[in-house]
Amino acid sequence: MKGPGEVRNVYVHAPFCARRCCYCDFAVEVNRRPDSAEWLAAIRTELDGVRGSGRVRLSSALESLYVGGGTPSVLDPRHVAELAAVVGRERTLAPGFEWTVEANPESFTGSVARRWAEGGVNRVSFGVQSFSSAALRWMGRLHSAEDAGEALKSARAAGISNLSVDLIFGLPASISRDWRNDLERVLDLEAPHISLYGLTVEKGTPLARAVGQERITPCGEARYREEYLLAAETLADAGYHHYEVSNFARPGFGSRHNTACWKGASYLGLGNGAHSYSGGRRWWNERGWAVYRDRVSRSGNGRAGSEVPTAQQTRLETIWLALRTRDGLQAAVPGSAALSVVRRWEARGLAELRNGAVRLTPEGWLVMDALTLELDGALQRHGSEGPPGPPAVSGPVDDGDPGEIFKYPGFCHGTM
Repeated sequence: MKGPGEVRNVYVHAPFCARRCCYCDFAVEVNRRPDSAEWLAAIRTELDGVRGSGRVRLSSALESLYVGGGTPSVLDPRHVAELAAVVGRERTLAPGFEWTVEANPESFTGSVARRWAEGGVNRVSFGVQSFSSAALRWMGRLHSAEDAGEALKSARAAGISNLSVDLIFGLPASISRDWRNDLERVLDLEAPHISLYGLTVEKGTPLARAVGQERITPCGEARYREEYLLAAETLADAGYHHYEVSNFARPGFGSRHNTACWKGASYLGLGNGAHSYSGGRRWWNERGWAVYRDRVSRSGNGRAGSEVPTAQQTRLETIWLALRTRDGLQAAVPGSAALSVVRRWEARGLAELRNGAVRLTPEGWLVMDALTLELDGALQRHGSEGPPGPPAVSGPVDDGDPGEIFKYPGFCHGTM
């Protein structure tokens, strides 16, 4: 077992939302006016406990700080800004440091933008999801299409130009929504980063109940595929680099935080439901806010469980994480047991083998889970150790359902 690794990437979960969306099974607490000071105190106490335990050693210079939710923009912006002092302001001063905070358009005001920017936030990720009024109402969103544009204007006026916009595809056909129009509208915002997530039906959600009662019919596989490929083509034509299965960026605007996690870097997660990985071990916190808060206040420890990935898990997840990025899987495939598998993928337009790397195409990304299992099986059958790589982050590889790899909001901490 390895000793504590140095961590350069930190995730902080802010679980509060003004309303729970119909599809949401994330670790959220419905509260329009949460006690932000209490939240910040819990994060500080947990971090102190982590440091005291010796499990994690924070780097003197962080690469990224990511505040996700939930809806961090419902918090008092002063307490979001004070996270820099909690982790150590000196750690946030390195060149290239990325501090992302998620926001919903209706709760992101000019004053929030200014306070975040003054505190050091330099990237904001907006949960826009759609520009269709009907779709937004069906989801349970509280903002309008116009609010989305105003939110980005507020961020830019405060000096924050590194902006990301989330959209959800694969809505039920009964919802009046023009996906092509949504793509055109998001391009009009000129955000340098766009993320796409496919809607999935999660157990226990209002959406799942509606599907079970046959009041809603989920998006069919053909339309799901069509919408994803249309988005990939449209955004590529507009100059965006499709650098990961769900993510598109202008040059220089890829998410540093998520990229580090996809490459198997250690990371620390703070807050209810947050996951961490360091020193060959991963662990996760209590999912419920109240349970987490009370445990941390008593013991400084919010953990609910931990595990050490097996060699098989490590190999499988390393393949899966590599294939989900445009960099692909770096492996000496020619002449290996996996070559015939990869050549079949190429013939079907699912992948390309270039300069020793296997890279999936958008068509391949739609069936990435199944391809991961196929390649791993080929390596095992021929006694290969598989491609080298660091232990992967948490997040199970499923049985090939194309919706799972796009599940909103995507990567990477198991908190949402």
